[in-house]
Amino acid sequence: MSGADPMSARASKVRWALVLAASAGLAAIPSPASALSVQEALLLAKPAVALVSAQVNANVTVNCGQGPVTISPRPYIEVGTGWFVDGRGYLITNAHVIDPAYRVPPWVVVELKLRAVEEGCVKPAVRARGFAPGQRPDLEEEMLRAIPLAAVKLTPTARVSVLLSNGANLEAQVAKFSAPITLDAKGNPLKDSGRDLALLKIQAGAYPALSITDKEPKVGDEIHVLGFPGVVRDHELLSRSALKEASTTKGQVSGFNTDAIGQGVIQTDASAVHGNSGGPAVGDNASVVGVMTFISLRGNTAVQGFNFLIPARDVRAFLVGTDVKPGQSRFNPVWAAGVAALFDERYSAALARFREADRLLPGLVDVKRSTAEAEYKLAHPPPRPFPWAWTIAGAGTLLSVITWGVWAGRRWKRNRYRVHPGQVIDFLERGLNPVFLDVRVPADYETSPLSIPKAIRLDPERITQGPIDLAVDKNQLIVTFCTSPDERTSEQVARLLRRQGWSNVRILKGGLGAWANARLPVESKSHLPSIGIEIYRNLTHGDIERRHYAPGVVIFEEGDDAHGEAYVVHAGTVEIVKSYPGGERRLNLVKEGELLGQMALFRHAPRSAAAVAVTKVELLVMRNERLEWLIRNRPELTLELLKHLSDQIVSMDPGA
Repeated sequence: MSGADPMSARASKVRWALVLAASAGLAAIPSPASALSVQEALLLAKPAVALVSAQVNANVTVNCGQGPVTISPRPYIEVGTGWFVDGRGYLITNAHVIDPAYRVPPWVVVELKLRAVEEGCVKPAVRARGFAPGQRPDLEEEMLRAIPLAAVKLTPTARVSVLLSNGANLEAQVAKFSAPITLDAKGNPLKDSGRDLALLKIQAGAYPALSITDKEPKVGDEIHVLGFPGVVRDHELLSRSALKEASTTKGQVSGFNTDAIGQGVIQTDASAVHGNSGGPAVGDNASVVGVMTFISLRGNTAVQGFNFLIPARDVRAFLVGTDVKPGQSRFNPVWAAGVAALFDERYSAALARFREADRLLPGLVDVKRSTAEAEYKLAHPPPRPFPWAWTIAGAGTLLSVITWGVWAGRRWKRNRYRVHPGQVIDFLERGLNPVFLDVRVPADYETSPLSIPKAIRLDPERITQGPIDLAVDKNQLIVTFCTSPDERTSEQVARLLRRQGWSNVRILKGGLGAWANARLPVESKSHLPSIGIEIYRNLTHGDIERRHYAPGVVIFEEGDDAHGEAYVVHAGTVEIVKSYPGGERRLNLVKEGELLGQMALFRHAPRSAAAVAVTKVELLVMRNERLEWLIRNRPELTLELLKHLSDQIVSMDPGA
């Protein structure tokens, strides 16, 4: 930080700049809009998803009563979903998908022994007595119990494999393993429980790969879960090609929870069943937001709408210490270029890229389908309308250039002194120490009790009457702010300041509202509860309809229609009164900065109590649709409202 100020002054500026920067977070940095459609994002992601199988075969020696025999029962197979995280042959899946083959746990050994006894001893004995298998389950159970499993000898052979959509079934090695959560008889997790992730490595090649997002998800973000649900894979009316191609389900991030050992999980309402385990959940940019880990069950039935993902940040942490480079692949740029060309209707370029992708990794279903689409569109181009636009383009181009030039000139002239909140942070970090001038018109200034910390109040209606009395050096950086549309008041004041000698005057673009929405610090001109500060942060001109009431006047009666209105108590105190068989009882006092009348809107019902002005009261009217929008889109206000409602419930319950 530069400048001739003393060290203490510089330190003060640094501290304030850091506070503002921390409060702003990324709000001052515009987030880029996604350039991908849903179809394009999914087409980019799907080739990187593969079916993962863990198979345990066994040779079992058992004595059925006539000497030992060796039986090879049908293998134990666990199926899930994996996805390439590195195009050199690294995949991510759930640890519980490959656990049967990786560690061959005791329950798998028991299952294979039971199958061997059933297939080698019980079924032949049942047939020898003249019964078909399943005809006498009581007899089969008795025979099964007659052979002690401890005497059964088993030699397992395990294999983990990856099935690509081109039909290639490749053996995989486990490169890293973090065990799934396992609970004991009391429901407590065992000590080796982990993150339920496994890193697999197949033979080297040029495979598609997914990147892992570094963006934290938010409630309401749309996601798509890719995988191989068993209900599709094993459907009796579908062809066996369902084994090779991933399915997609759509949903949203619906919450954040922790698992049995305190690890974070993302809750989603996207559908998932057995077979989706280990599958990626991708966002609108085709990068991985999370990994499907477990679903919700009622008995043996999946309860949809309550499924859980391992967050992307934990997947990145799991990969630390490995050779994996997430998202890197020789296949990806070729495939992405082809998909982009296809969606841009550049079919010849798309076809060339798809054929190149097929040479890198032949036969992938999505590549074949996209190639066929590009070939068809190239052979049967869609009809083009007569190019009227090109006919008149010559005459229109000159007019457009002139119009654009005039518009750009006006825009430059209008915006040359305007600065965004993020630029103000930059001023502070550079040691320019801007002075904030609050130049809101009196009506707006009186309506909102919020302001920027340390701002100097300058009434715009008074400074037009003579010289401006402002105790600020003429060369000092000044930032004016208001709440007028297009910052008209700030612009007028800035023009007057420049005329009277202040040479370095800027206008805060978006005014106080932009500052507050960027979550930068604000201060209250009077004591307000935290919910009041959040309400005033989000007030707009459409919310500022005022109503005044004298002391003792009834604002609304119990049982009145709400008319879609709630109120902000801008000044005064309101008493909430409810009728009971023994008389009236005061439930609450609503003070400055608090909401009034919102309960009827939430309940879609008449007023549950009466409201009476205790002192002179000024209310700001807030319509139902505006309140609902704020609750859905302003989580800070929603949180404060929940706290406020909780406090009200406790205060009205004498036993709480």
